[in-house]
Amino acid sequence: MLTLAQFFGFLAAAVLITLCPGPDNLMVLGMGISKGRRYGVAFGLGCGLGCVSHTLLAALGVSALIAASPVAFTLLKVCGGLYLIWLGIQALRSKGGAQIGTVSGEQQAVSRLFFKGVFANAINPKVVLFFLSFLPQFVVTANGHVSLQIALLGLTFTLQAALLFGLLGLFSGAVGQWLAKRPGAGRWLDRIAGTVFVALGLRLIVSR
Repeated sequence: MLTLAQFFGFLAAAVLITLCPGPDNLMVLGMGISKGRRYGVAFGLGCGLGCVSHTLLAALGVSALIAASPVAFTLLKVCGGLYLIWLGIQALRSKGGAQIGTVSGEQQAVSRLFFKGVFANAINPKVVLFFLSFLPQFVVTANGHVSLQIALLGLTFTLQAALLFGLLGLFSGAVGQWLAKRPGAGRWLDRIAGTVFVALGLRLIVSR
């Protein structure tokens, strides 16, 4: 249902927006640097794939309902901010360093981190509003099936975000592996990452 010009125009805009420095980029970088390559990739992929929920909301029109309801928006914003603060506290309490454990333990940790990324993105009201305002700009009403167009555009954004965030986690993870033998540096990076998470959570709660 998307023309080539429509698709590539949207893809170019989506890539530029995803690459711009923002909360998601900082969280993925912080996670990859402080925890390691696989953790950064897992969290980055989770953040990107978390956009699936916003795609469904935008396609079904639920995002419009949330944006029109101050109570629902405030509740979602507070919940998202509190979750980011909780992630920050966990990082601040960490002993630091990318520890290498058993294979099963690492798999479980990576899996949990992936779903943390999905959840952190899925409950972010700013992304809900972004999808609500951004996706319709590339919809061609003359082609019909507006909801389907929004769904395809949203999935396109999701896939490119997952890819770019995953690569960002891979790049930052290389730095994390280099620091794995330096527990002191790892602890400081955990403190920095935790501070970023808490600051982003507070910003999300108090922002209008």
